[in-house]
Amino acid sequence: MTFEDVLARDGYLVYRTRGRSMEPMLRQDRDLITARVPTGRLKKYDVALYKRGSAYVLHRVVGVRPDHYLIRGDNTYAIERVPDEAVIGVLSAFLRKGKNHDVNERGYRAYARFWNGIYPLRHLLVYGRNAAVRLAGKLGLLPLIKKILRCR
Repeated sequence: MTFEDVLARDGYLVYRTRGRSMEPMLRQDRDLITARVPTGRLKKYDVALYKRGSAYVLHRVVGVRPDHYLIRGDNTYAIERVPDEAVIGVLSAFLRKGKNHDVNERGYRAYARFWNGIYPLRHLLVYGRNAAVRLAGKLGLLPLIKKILRCR
């Protein structure tokens, strides 16, 4: 049975997350999410469940356009352009460490805005780290740095 079948039958879907693209909010193979059938267009910061080819993807809406969404995982840096018709569900709640969290909770909404707001800084830090690793590799310092870091 497909996700679309379950959503059409029940109006909601519960499943355990897979992948790391929504960390730190959702942890792979640990957290359960509940997605429901969307009632209208999604809004910025909603987490869309959509189909990319044969794969199902759960990522955050970072922009809304007239006929598509701009979507990015919380732990990714590339933005996808997702047409309205690819979206099959929207996150409504998640279970983490035995505690249920609703997407309408004040704390969750603050997290979504904060995490999206610091995206440029996160992206810059990752880019800087990767550039430093490449430079250390070219200078032949990477084995030494790895050895030092393992000693801690």
